Amino acid sequence: MESMSTLPQINGTRYASLLVRTLPRPIRTEEENRRMTALLLELDEREDLSPEEEQLAEMLTILIEDFEAKHYPLPPAPPREALKSLMEERGLRHRDIWPVLGNKGVTSEILNGKRSISKTQAKKLAEFLHVPVDLFI
Repeated sequence: MESMSTLPQINGTRYASLLVRTLPRPIRTEEENRRMTALLLELDEREDLSPEEEQLAEMLTILIEDFEAKHYPLPPAPPREALKSLMEERGLRHRDIWPVLGNKGVTSEILNGKRSISKTQAKKLAEFLHVPVDLFI
């Protein structure tokens, strides 16, 4: 978490003006979600955002993510798929996780769907990847 001294300095008057123009607020309808998404896309297409616009973009992102998480929750992924997804996301290979799972053969069997992840392995994976253990159970 950034300390207050490292946060970009924003001009309160300019930021207030942006807020008045965009009126960001908790999103409750599809129409509001479309409006906020359009505003965010406008900001994302520009490369020269002011600190005030960057703060607005961050707030819009939070509001949109909150709405979408509530209205379009992702179904839980099977444990093997969760592991493969995390590995891909983090640039990990088979050789990076086999020490966690015990050996190369067991790791191959898990990744190929021939063996399920045991509770012990799930705990080790969760600790290694810093994620909740229930992703692998």
